[in-house]
Amino acid sequence: MILSDKTLMKMIKEQTLVVEPLKIEQIQPASIDIRIGNTYSVVEDSSSGIIDLNGEIVYKQITAEKYILLPGQFVLATTMEYFELPDNLTAFVEGRSSLGRMGLFIQNAGWVDPGFKGEITLELFNANRCAIELRAGRRVGQLVFAQLDDTALNPYRGKYQGQRGATGSKVFLDKDK
Repeated sequence: MILSDKTLMKMIKEQTLVVEPLKIEQIQPASIDIRIGNTYSVVEDSSSGIIDLNGEIVYKQITAEKYILLPGQFVLATTMEYFELPDNLTAFVEGRSSLGRMGLFIQNAGWVDPGFKGEITLELFNANRCAIELRAGRRVGQLVFAQLDDTALNPYRGKYQGQRGATGSKVFLDKDK
């Protein structure tokens, strides 16, 4: 079941769902708007020109209120908001259609697991031929929340738990290499 604005406001008031900072106008009929933060991460070039999934990937960290995303460029960004989901709630990350229509693709794994705590890292790609100016605080998408039929047996406690800032890939930590 997708949660309504009424239920989201109740959960936030009871602190069973944490979204900070939050302006009341971010709460939509069936979602909460997310805003872009001020931290970005870009994969550093490697001497081989190859990203090895078994090794730690090096990122250049950037803190800025404004970031120019060049045509064809990929960058990690973060939400301004920090979230704490209870063990019986999940969320879907959706980019804004208005931004997609200008060639800005906003993605993450598309899913926030029950029990997740942290800022959400967003993967941004500029498919346009023009650069796109990103500004901290700009609405870039929304989270749609869904109630589980029961509390998760194994809520999220993974390698991105508690993340803050644009967090790079930790795929090298996977046990199932």
